[in-house]
Amino acid sequence: MTGRHIAFIGLGSMGSGMALRLLDSGFRVTVYNRTKERALPVAEAGAELADSAAQAAAAAEVLVLSVADEGAVEEILFHHIELRADVLVVNTSTVSPKYARDASARVEKTGARWIDACVIGNPSQAREGSMRVLASGAPEDVEAAKPMLTALGSSVIPLGPVGQAPAMKLAFNLLLGAQVASLADAVRYGERAGLDRDLLLAAIGVSGFSSKVMSFRADLMRSGEFQPAAFRTSLMLKDLRLVVEEARDLGLELTVTETASAYFERAVAAGKGDFDAAVIGEASA
Repeated sequence: MTGRHIAFIGLGSMGSGMALRLLDSGFRVTVYNRTKERALPVAEAGAELADSAAQAAAAAEVLVLSVADEGAVEEILFHHIELRADVLVVNTSTVSPKYARDASARVEKTGARWIDACVIGNPSQAREGSMRVLASGAPEDVEAAKPMLTALGSSVIPLGPVGQAPAMKLAFNLLLGAQVASLADAVRYGERAGLDRDLLLAAIGVSGFSSKVMSFRADLMRSGEFQPAAFRTSLMLKDLRLVVEEARDLGLELTVTETASAYFERAVAAGKGDFDAAVIGEASA
């Protein structure tokens, strides 16, 4: 890597964990978050606290984005920051492959560079550095980012040109959304058929039909503890919409994914966007 000074923008549950992990790994980290209070625990751990995205990025060699959506990436990169020619942009935010390619092309016009670094894991894994990192971009740029990426993940998987990592991340999140929606259906059916909800969820969680994702969400549905969210319902809806739109551009119809998306859409409309995606298993969801 050209240097060890990282500007980290976006300190939600995943971003905070990643920023703290980078601090623990010996990187110099400057942080910025639109809601300043979220940045304070990371600053107290040793990060430099910037008053703006532009200030955070001013001297750093690497700019890491961990924000909610394409709109936030767009606003930060192309409206609030003047990119320098020597900066490597590392986008961990989940965006569409099409947007990643477009943003990368515009970043490169400034002389800066872009790689996708999509992360698979939860906030605890982000803090521990045990996520999987899906990386795509020019090989030399992915290689330059390797010290940082290996600090964040137990494995770093290079996938080729820009856009490939977002495509794989969306494929994974498609599976997540469909599994949680099918679990919610199984619980609704079981309850209506007279089964005890807790017994059903416990049985599903340890069955051969389960997965780590399904077992984790089954536990959340049993406890009713949906905050703090491991994966917010609003973000699940956003990702499912992205993959459905991308599939349409590719001439595909993803019927299961579109159906699952409707479950999360109803939950967000009911004011549960900040709850974990497992909230769709609630009877009122």
